[in-house]
Amino acid sequence: MSLAEFRHSVARDAAPPPGLGTAIEALWHDAQGEWERAHGCAQEDHGRDGSWVHAYLHRKEGDRGNAGYWYARAGRPMPAATVTLEAEWEEIARELLSR
Repeated sequence: MSLAEFRHSVARDAAPPPGLGTAIEALWHDAQGEWERAHGCAQEDHGRDGSWVHAYLHRKEGDRGNAGYWYARAGRPMPAATVTLEAEWEEIARELLSR
């Protein structure tokens, strides 16, 4: 699935497309404004991808300390303050969808 197709699904579908991994499903719910549901999905994925999305979600809620823990678990640096949440969401989505 391309990023454009994923965004299109976010805009028009009532549920995420079938077959998505839990980490990318978390991003789908986040884009729907469903932070709690997104967080639940991220918590289900105990790998680096889930940790990366988990970190992003805590950064989004303003909990940089907790986000830092999850970025470390994901093996990723905390984004610079100049990196927007939208840019990070797109980076994560693009990478996860490319696999």
